[in-house]
Amino acid sequence: MVKKRGKVTPAAPSVEDKPATLKDLLRPEVLAGLKAQADAMKADEQAKREAERARVEAARKAEEKRLENDFGHLLSKSDLDWRKHK
Repeated sequence: MVKKRGKVTPAAPSVEDKPATLKDLLRPEVLAGLKAQADAMKADEQAKREAERARVEAARKAEEKRLENDFGHLLSKSDLDWRKHK
């Protein structure tokens, strides 16, 4: 019979063995500038999405108002069973 071997756990890599990251290589003021620029870009993108949503909402309301004045649309949309409204 063959003996079972115990589970071998790999040695945890030490902090010194990890490769240097870009964050480690950059100066703190450069890193802070990049973070500020990223935050500004995110805020601009959010503002653009909000403006687009508001534009679409305004167009939808304008179309709805136009259709409210269109007799043909109201007639086709209405229920033709007038006995309910006696």
